[in-house]
Amino acid sequence: MQKQVLLTNEGLKKLEEELDELKSVKRKEIAEKIKVALSFGDLSENSEYDEAKNDQAMVESRIATLEAMLKNVKIIDESELSAEHVHIGSKVRVNDRTYEEETVYQIVGSNEADPLNGRISDESPVGKGLIGHAVGDVVDIETPNGIVEYEILEIII
Repeated sequence: MQKQVLLTNEGLKKLEEELDELKSVKRKEIAEKIKVALSFGDLSENSEYDEAKNDQAMVESRIATLEAMLKNVKIIDESELSAEHVHIGSKVRVNDRTYEEETVYQIVGSNEADPLNGRISDESPVGKGLIGHAVGDVVDIETPNGIVEYEILEIII
């Protein structure tokens, strides 16, 4: 059995849009590429055909992955979020005491993680370390760069 996929409403919308794009646009584009490549004749030396078939396999694989994920989605109900403790869906303002930097993270499911935009996975060391803690807590989290001390300044709803 596949594990549950935790998503925000925004994340669900993005996955549904990607799936729609793959099914309605990419499939047709690839079918056209295959058709054109077949018109070139001899398939044994037809790199356009091989490339189009590889593209088709990748698109079909991604479609299957997305469909499987969407069957196991659990939406994070943002109306149930509280500012008492950090949990999936929370936005957290923290002070990295090791480097004296303030950062805002949103804790999301692993499929929505985008660290460059402050969206960290609940399975990442920092995400996992912050979950369950409250404003004012100081948490030591083991990261790939060593132990980092975070102070939770605010849980934003």
